[in-house]
Amino acid sequence: MLKRTLLATAALGLGLAFAGGANAMDKVKACFVYVGPVGDGGWTFQHDQGRLDVIAAFGDKVDASTFQENVPEGADAERVLTQMALGGCNIIFTTSFGYMDATNAVAAKFPDVKFEHATGYKRDSANVSTYNARFYEGRAVTGTIAGRMTKSNKIGYIGSFPIPEVIQGINASFIHAKKVNPDVTMSIVWAYTWFDPAKEADAAKALIEQGVDVILQHTDSTAPLAEAAKTPGVIGFGQASDMAEYKPSPRVSAIIDNWGPYYVERIGALLDGTYEQKDTWAGIGGGEVKIGDITEAVPAEVKAEAEALAASIGDGSYHPFTGPLNKQDGSPWLADGVVANDGELAGMMFYVEGIVGDIPQ
Repeated sequence: MLKRTLLATAALGLGLAFAGGANAMDKVKACFVYVGPVGDGGWTFQHDQGRLDVIAAFGDKVDASTFQENVPEGADAERVLTQMALGGCNIIFTTSFGYMDATNAVAAKFPDVKFEHATGYKRDSANVSTYNARFYEGRAVTGTIAGRMTKSNKIGYIGSFPIPEVIQGINASFIHAKKVNPDVTMSIVWAYTWFDPAKEADAAKALIEQGVDVILQHTDSTAPLAEAAKTPGVIGFGQASDMAEYKPSPRVSAIIDNWGPYYVERIGALLDGTYEQKDTWAGIGGGEVKIGDITEAVPAEVKAEAEALAASIGDGSYHPFTGPLNKQDGSPWLADGVVANDGELAGMMFYVEGIVGDIPQ
């Protein structure tokens, strides 16, 4: 699961369409594989909202009733995918990075079934497409709020696994917190899970005990917010989903993964015969990443600053990884005004200057 190649640039075809079109279909059976429960309040919940958007958009033209939750990332995934393919699914969405090898292995055996893998980069067969969201864009916004809101100058980050997607989020959060608050520091705790409320709560508790008063997370449950709620003055952010039940504080805003439009687009393409293999990596501008309501717990001027940043990212006038930026060891990475390219971001396995600690190997 942790083996995300540093040479991902060779596999990326961001925003491009490839061969492998489809004939128009009268009805599509769409199936979904989830790494967590649909009630996790975060990542899987939001993917399932996308499934429901498909049902609302197409009615009886699509059967999107088949999904499997809590599927481990390994041999079990290959078994579940095989069963779905044999069960008549025309398109199968596999919604976690660790399903990458299983997705490609099963796709090779069922060339007439379309497979869509979230957050991966392998497309070994013409019937495999990949899709992702630029989560780091949202983390630049929440990092700005974190830097402005902290009173202790200590912010914390709960990481799931040390893969480029998570490292991007840590770096984007820190860069933008540091821009508005030069005194800020960041502590990172690795949970080594996508969804485990007990571990996530323990991680949040450990950070709070270190004096952290703002918690950012790249894990899927609401447990860090629940833990933050126990300590007055500690704030956090919804992750993947709005997590609005913790408004107006400790949840002061959220990064929302908006998968519905993509699912509707891809299934619509199967129905009208325009479906092609492709790789997609979109963000705030395309609507795949949304910033949740910034509550009244955030000062008006900080809210305005965060909203302006989100708007500039969305319209393309600003990129969260714009130099001058150095790597953690002080060596130059991006010169003044230079923007990181997608290949660098897709293989990011280093911290930026100012973050203390090592990336686990």
